[in-house]
Amino acid sequence: MPRLVVVSNRVADPRKTAAGGLAVALGEALNATGGLWFGWSGNIVERTEAGAQGQTQLHVQRAGDVTLATVDLSREDHDAYYLGYSNGVLWPVFHYRLDLADFDAGYIGGYRRVNRMFAQQLLPLLRPDDVIWVHDYHLIPLAEELRTLGCRQRIGFFLHIPVPPPLIMAAIPAHEWLIRALFAYDLLGLQSQTDLSHFARYVYTEAQAEQVADGRFNAFGRQLQVQAFPIGIDVDEFAALAEGREAQETLATMREQYAKRRLLVGVDRLDYSKGLPQRLRAMRSLLQRYPGNCNSATLIQIASPSRETVGAYNDLRRQLEGLCGSINGNFGELDWMPIRYIHRTVARKRLPGLYRASRVALVTPLRDGMNLVAKEFIAAQDPADPGVLVLSRFAGAAEQLRDALLVNPYDSDGTADAIQHALHMPLEERQVRHERLLANIREFDVHWWQRSFLEALRQS
Repeated sequence: MPRLVVVSNRVADPRKTAAGGLAVALGEALNATGGLWFGWSGNIVERTEAGAQGQTQLHVQRAGDVTLATVDLSREDHDAYYLGYSNGVLWPVFHYRLDLADFDAGYIGGYRRVNRMFAQQLLPLLRPDDVIWVHDYHLIPLAEELRTLGCRQRIGFFLHIPVPPPLIMAAIPAHEWLIRALFAYDLLGLQSQTDLSHFARYVYTEAQAEQVADGRFNAFGRQLQVQAFPIGIDVDEFAALAEGREAQETLATMREQYAKRRLLVGVDRLDYSKGLPQRLRAMRSLLQRYPGNCNSATLIQIASPSRETVGAYNDLRRQLEGLCGSINGNFGELDWMPIRYIHRTVARKRLPGLYRASRVALVTPLRDGMNLVAKEFIAAQDPADPGVLVLSRFAGAAEQLRDALLVNPYDSDGTADAIQHALHMPLEERQVRHERLLANIREFDVHWWQRSFLEALRQS
């Protein structure tokens, strides 16, 4: 079997389950082939330490049968490649937020430079029959750089974030260069059929592409296979976490402290794509429209810190704190607050207990590539008495999880109505919905995703 080479912005030790289902799934394939995982070390060094361009020191270590190879970044490269272009241009545009994109700062040079350096560092490590799997928006031009250096191995790319409609994509300066770079891959994997439709419309209208077969496009003098591979979770691994000591302690604590309350939960990174202000407004609408929930329903909203050096995130944090204070001040009682807002990371081993204690999960992003919290909530439930998933129709997961209560997060009153429905849903309906949702996430789990992508790449 050819060796698998995984390339991503950050590298994780696949032996550590705390790294999450993606690292476990990639580790499964890497271990099977004695593979290589390459990416940024997470370290930022002074330019003098980094040395001449393209000569950054390579760090290599073993993790069982897997080789981990990483490189450091200079402050200049990190700020331009990671903070600037990846998260200051691509992230907001791909999530439909043109108003937050910083097009004028000239970050693209650093983005290209770091991808070129990655290609130069990776190339000597490659074997002729390797299969290379590149991940996410930080590394869109990596295959183009590798091809320029003479790489002829099969290279696949998976985009973990959504693809915007053509006119939004076209707002990016040099957008044609980005899409042209994708055609250096043999296979492009996307999260959803909606993403596939947006990509197809772009290459038809902007690149005059020709579809030569199902999912195969000719453009820029090249041919590219494009398919949707919705990413999943390791259901058994997460269900096992729910039986662990930390999860059981959390479950017991939540049930004791909220014995007289109905608990709702939201778990997100603090990011403007997650629809957190809209979610809080929906809670306010719930309390206004259905006052029976006062002194009864409590939302625990975890918003983990994320990219706090970026101004838009500080603005979002202040907005959330203001909304929480306003809603708690207007509706709270001496012994009850409608919203418990937590701005820190909660240990992954405790989350299944929190999910199982909750009657309703609110997963209401304005746009998301997939959203695995929705699938983790389903996996953590007690099938005999499951909670209800309220899910944004704009999450990639909504294409699969049709038995959730799908909502428009921009419609506060409509979302409030759905929450009210979820809080009062009869047991039998909850059980039927959960059974169907669980069957779906089991069939299309993270192992299916990994196997399906690699099989398609080897046949592309």
